[in-house]
Amino acid sequence: MQPPIGLSPVARDLRFSSPAEYARDLRKAHEATISGQPDPKISTSLLNSWQRSLALGINPDQHRPVHRHDVREARQIGAGHRLAVVVPALRQLLADETTDGRHLLIVTDHQGEVLWRLGSHDAMRQADSLEFVEGADWSESGVGTNAISEALVTGAPAQLFAAEHLVRTHHDWACTASPIRDPLSGGILGVLDVSGPIETVTPDSLRMIRCGVRLAEELLRSAATPPSPLNGSQPGASPGAAVLSLQLLGDAPTARYDGGAPRPLTLRRAEILALLASRSRGWSAEELAYSLYGEDGAAASVRTEMHRIRAALGRIIEPNPYRFREGLLVVTDIEQVTARLRDGKVAEALSAYTGTLLSRSTTLAIELMRDELNEAVSASVRASRNPDVALRWCSSDMGSADSAAATVVAGLLGSEDPRHQLIQARMNRLDRELQA
Repeated sequence: MQPPIGLSPVARDLRFSSPAEYARDLRKAHEATISGQPDPKISTSLLNSWQRSLALGINPDQHRPVHRHDVREARQIGAGHRLAVVVPALRQLLADETTDGRHLLIVTDHQGEVLWRLGSHDAMRQADSLEFVEGADWSESGVGTNAISEALVTGAPAQLFAAEHLVRTHHDWACTASPIRDPLSGGILGVLDVSGPIETVTPDSLRMIRCGVRLAEELLRSAATPPSPLNGSQPGASPGAAVLSLQLLGDAPTARYDGGAPRPLTLRRAEILALLASRSRGWSAEELAYSLYGEDGAAASVRTEMHRIRAALGRIIEPNPYRFREGLLVVTDIEQVTARLRDGKVAEALSAYTGTLLSRSTTLAIELMRDELNEAVSASVRASRNPDVALRWCSSDMGSADSAAATVVAGLLGSEDPRHQLIQARMNRLDRELQA
């Protein structure tokens, strides 16, 4: 995606190094264009969006968004929306609800109506002044040119900064957005957006939004597809087929092929196998390179690692796209946890959940999977309303900082119960360590 305004590369660099100076340049271009003297720096696509918005009656000086529903109604609609299943994971990845949080996480429906809004009290208060709230319409016809409207119009990620917005009251904000598509039909289900003051946008903002969309679409795909009895198992697997067992929880990953001895895995190879096990349709070399190495990732690096995996474990992976070979049964300790959660056996799931997914990995794709699994266990523990299970969770390394679960424990046991006091003391210690 190219920047929507055609300033020179040097000027565009100011977006991150000197946002106030960059915003001043944009405001001059905006004022000239709105006054009837189009600035040649304004891109055609941005100018067209402004013109469409003006034709729809958007007033750059004082426009407020259309409200399709009040806040309460919009939240009720959101609770029943297909995207409701992905919001907890997006919240873990992108929301900043700490006291000092400055940006908002927004999820809209396919028409641009805000259904979810997450952020700190201060960020919410600033957004309230723009009526950037649940039920507000942030499509082009609802509030004029913004990142959400551009994502809906173009069907692609968009990032708007300061006076790239048509309405002047939005000129202190930067917004990055991308459509979330139905993984089966390809249609747009909604838009994921992160918005905040202009200094909150970073070179990674667009990458994080794209990662969030990939996560949401994978979760939607999983929700639409009945889970396989074995995580990552390929169609056509039959009794007596070769089995690949992957131990991916904790910091010492191993692979056991067809009854052989467990083989230690390097962190990178464990990451690759974890990603392959996460979806049956496979990965291109380019997709894996991006997920593992970021923007600078090279497909050649992935091919080298695939060669090494085959040398160690045999021809367990097929290329184009990379996936486990047909007929191979793949069993992971991740699935041992999630299968028990699906069956409602939360205590057994806790016993199987011996550590976080590849705990030494700092690869974003793995971190997303790690957070998803941890949140699934946490949510199941809270929903169980079982004080013994909740205490076990809060006493584990994975659940020791779970304040929501600790609140459940307090409600079940009473805040004066010594067992709850033990949990609270541990959480207080963790808070002090974080503040040190």
